[in-house]
Formats: sequence, C-alpha cells, structure tokens
Amino acid sequence: MTQANNSTELAGKITRLVEERGWNQEDFARITNLNRHTIRQILQGHGRKLRNATIQACARALGLSVSELRSLPLERLLPRMRGQSPVEADERLKRIMDQVSQPELLAWLQRNEDRARQLTPSEIEELISMQGAGGPLETVGVGRMIELLERKRELIGRVHAIAGSEYLALLEQFVGLVYDKIRVEH
Repeated sequence: MTQANNSTELAGKITRLVEERGWNQEDFARITNLNRHTIRQILQGHGRKLRNATIQACARALGLSVSELRSLPLERLLPRMRGQSPVEADERLKRIMDQVSQPELLAWLQRNEDRARQLTPSEIEELISMQGAGGPLETVGVGRMIELLERKRELIGRVHAIAGSEYLALLEQFVGLVYDKIRVEH
C-alpha cells in the first residue's frame, strides 16, 4: 500500500473514531492541540500525508497508542470509543442475540458480527421492536433494515461534523427546507 493510501485510510479511521466520540472539528482541534486547518483536512479526507506528530496527537486524544491507531481494525477500536473493551462488546453482542426471536435477524447477526458490534443501543432496541410476523424485518428484510440504520447513523455523524463547522447556518437552512417539505407531504 502506498504512503498516500495509508494516510487516507488512517484519516478515515480517525474521522470515524472522532464521530463516534461525538466531537466536532473544533472539539478535536482543541483536544489534540492541532490547528483547525489540519484537523479539517484530516476529517474531510483531503488525502494529505499525516506527520508522525499529528498521528501521535490524534491517537493521544482518542485514548489510543499510535500502534493501536495504525494497526487495529476499526471494529476493534469502536467499542473503546464507547467506553467498552472488545470483550465487553462481545458480551453485549451475545446479550443482543439472546433477545432475538426472529431467525433471520439472528442469522444476520451471526454472519455479520463486526457490523453487529457497531450497532448502538438505540439501533438494537429498534431492531428488537421490529421483530414478529408481518413486522418491518420480515416485510423489508433484515439486511435492508440494518443498512437503513447504518445509513442513518452515518448521516447523523456527518450532520454533527457539519454542525461543528462554519457551515452550521447552511445546514440549518437545508434541514429547515427539507423538514417543511416533508411536513406538508404528511
């Protein structure tokens, strides 16, 4: 893998971990003690080569060693951002599976353990409530419902990132327009 690809992949991992913490660009710049321009380039994936000092500051802010940040896969790091160890995440996944009554949902969770570990408590609650004959999991499909939940989570993360930037006013206008449109339709 080239150095540029490594930096891009690492920046993407940092971005996801920052989103998981619920930090915006300004929060992360303050916590890392890096300038906002550098943080903006990292979080917006501009593909810049990351200096070792920058990686070290990001890792420290995220509560990780540089080695952990560079080498551990995202699915092993996400539980730590939520204050869980990988073992706790595995136990949580087992508890989720114990609550599942719909065979299709259980099969999906078993086939997709890494994605299942990333589900938030509210997403899990929502999935559990959709079980049953004729319910959304049956009519829409388990995979499709989970894709929708993941898309919603990603979108919320992006909204948080935009809300922490100089584009907050634009975001408010856009959300207002869309909200007014759907309110009229329903």
